[in-house]
Amino acid sequence: MAGPSNRAFIGVMSSLHKLAYGMTGGIIGGQFGKAPILLLRTTGRKSGRERTTPLLYYRDGDNMVVIASNGGADYHPGWYVNLKANPNAKVQVGRATATVTGETASAEDRARLWPLITEMYSDYAEYEKRTKRQIPVVILRHSG
Repeated sequence: MAGPSNRAFIGVMSSLHKLAYGMTGGIIGGQFGKAPILLLRTTGRKSGRERTTPLLYYRDGDNMVVIASNGGADYHPGWYVNLKANPNAKVQVGRATATVTGETASAEDRARLWPLITEMYSDYAEYEKRTKRQIPVVILRHSG
């Protein structure tokens, strides 16, 4: 579980990741092992401000799939809670941007996607063992 110092470290690393990704169009920070990375821009449910989060993603046809793992914490990540409050978001993959609508995968879609995603990034399966919640699989559908 992430304590205060771990959360601060993760926050600093995330900020550096977003900066490097943005400045290089994903040349730096666009891949983690076999997993590609996108920048997800959601609207803060309380602040109304844009929030940007780098996330591993899996491409499923025209959709992108992200995982609300929060490193196995017993609570959802802020980006997921923001997306539940307002499903309209933007993604950046490399230098390309797109408008998307986020939705939690149905049980059927989750059953199909989870093994594919954990094959790409096996730590997700470990994160799910650490938490009491079922980690949401989120489908980002192009909306415009």
